[in-house]
Amino acid sequence: MDVRGSVTTIPAGGVELPADLLIPARPAGVVLFAHGSGSSRHSPRNTAVAHVLNRAALGTVLVDLLTPAEDQVDSRTAELRFDIGLLAGRLAAVVDWLAAERPFGAVPIGLFGASTGAAAALVAAAARPELVGAVVSRGGRPDLAGPALGQVRAPTLLLVGGLDEQVITLNEQAQDALPGTAELTVIPGATHLFEEPGTLDQVAHCAADWFTAHLPDPR
Repeated sequence: MDVRGSVTTIPAGGVELPADLLIPARPAGVVLFAHGSGSSRHSPRNTAVAHVLNRAALGTVLVDLLTPAEDQVDSRTAELRFDIGLLAGRLAAVVDWLAAERPFGAVPIGLFGASTGAAAALVAAAARPELVGAVVSRGGRPDLAGPALGQVRAPTLLLVGGLDEQVITLNEQAQDALPGTAELTVIPGATHLFEEPGTLDQVAHCAADWFTAHLPDPR
């Protein structure tokens, strides 16, 4: 499939966030990624998932939710990577930018969150119910979304590694707390980062299927 790459900066609450856009020829939707703690938009795992989504005619946005200066502070203190309110606020600002600027056209928006980024994605989805059409969490910490979890209306898929026992429990509890459509899929033999052969590919295809099924077709 023909996919065009673009690098841009997105305004979010007084800062400019660097982002990589991958735009299929005729996108059926766009998925905004929220990476996990200590990671960045260059995360090889999220990049691999993005390429699978692109082949399913879904545009992708990989964005750094911290500025370079903030990232330097966070690499020393790890204080900002768990600031879910800050991250979710910036994610919501990127959702607003996508809806206003329409670099992918007038297409529905989904969120893909990994680890702590999944909590930020769920809080942003709760804050933008009219804009966020679906959410996928990979090895996520939905418990960190707090009370916002009960306000998420977007259909949500929770993907967890079968060997990630503590996170399975947290996701089971989150599934019960989510008021709308919520499914939990356990990937057998996978640990938290889905480093085992074939497990990340399963994540990517589950995500592609979820977004294809739950994002309304703009055409």
